[in-house]
Amino acid sequence: MAERKRRKLKLLAETINLDEKKATEEEESLKLQTWADLPVELLELILCHLTLEDNVRASAVCRRWHKVAVAVRVVNQSPWLMYFPKYGSLYEFYDPAERKTYSLELPELQGSRACYTKDGWLLLYRPRNHGVFFFNPFNRHMIKLPRFELTYQMVAFSDAPTSDLCVVFTIKHISPTVVAISTCRPGDSEWTTVNHQNRLPFVSSIWNKMVFCSGMFYCLSLTGWLGVYDPLLRAWSVLHVPPPRCPENFFAKNWWKGKFMAEHDGDILVIYTCNTETPIIFKLDHSEMVWEEMQTLNGVTLFASFLSSHSRTELPGAMRNIVYFSKVRFFGKRCISYSVDDHRYYPRKECHDWGEQDPFENIWIEPPRDASLN
Repeated sequence: MAERKRRKLKLLAETINLDEKKATEEEESLKLQTWADLPVELLELILCHLTLEDNVRASAVCRRWHKVAVAVRVVNQSPWLMYFPKYGSLYEFYDPAERKTYSLELPELQGSRACYTKDGWLLLYRPRNHGVFFFNPFNRHMIKLPRFELTYQMVAFSDAPTSDLCVVFTIKHISPTVVAISTCRPGDSEWTTVNHQNRLPFVSSIWNKMVFCSGMFYCLSLTGWLGVYDPLLRAWSVLHVPPPRCPENFFAKNWWKGKFMAEHDGDILVIYTCNTETPIIFKLDHSEMVWEEMQTLNGVTLFASFLSSHSRTELPGAMRNIVYFSKVRFFGKRCISYSVDDHRYYPRKECHDWGEQDPFENIWIEPPRDASLN
């Protein structure tokens, strides 16, 4: 009995020693691991919640952390979709990143319609008295311009109205070979209008197909020709660039209503889409003076609407390489979008007949920096 008891005690002691050895080895192994050994999924989860400043610091830890930090880094905010009510003065703002809707009472805007947006500013027009003015809905600042009759011609501005460089530009074709160009700057007492001759036919497009890029206003005509206006030289010309080539079925489905124009980092981009057809994105090749079809957006996100379209980089990863359109589905919870990488609409099989949408219903606008109206 005593011998059996000694054997049991010896076996128990060996088991305890073995467990202690394993625990020591595991402890030593854990000591050898570093933060750089975190699984990618966990690392992404941590880094995506950091501020931009802390994200940049974390990216300096090692190559692995740098790759993940850059992938989840959010530098820019996406624009919000601002809705203009048919009645009343309650305006809604939809944030596609957070899928949230905010509301603001803006009685200053009653009786007006949006024309263009840039840098958080709206350019608006009151048809009743031909009033034209800038308005920032987030700080309620207003800057009035001289009265001017804006019917349905294309109109845009170059910079925020608080900048000395700001110029408002509008163009209307008088005939296929003559256009009337009017310009105005904040502080001017009147608009300046000059008629220009065209060597190539230029008929104003439906709604705004216009961007300001590298000091020039670029305008896309109804049939796809590109006009350029230099506000410093007050010079107008129609470029010898053949219109983008589109599938024949585009021409049979109101294709001209589903054209959008944006600028990104010096590039002129045009989006063609209609009904169930896959959107086609073209970029102007300045060296060859041709439109080339883009197979990828290289991380850029586009926000398209009738009145003004925008581009963004370094948005959350799930929003990159996507075109967001100015239509929200599913009880206001999701924008119609098209993924260039996946070659499909989201939600699946979603599309939109742009001929049915009121062009003055909404417009993309840059949100306040704190991304909140509360």
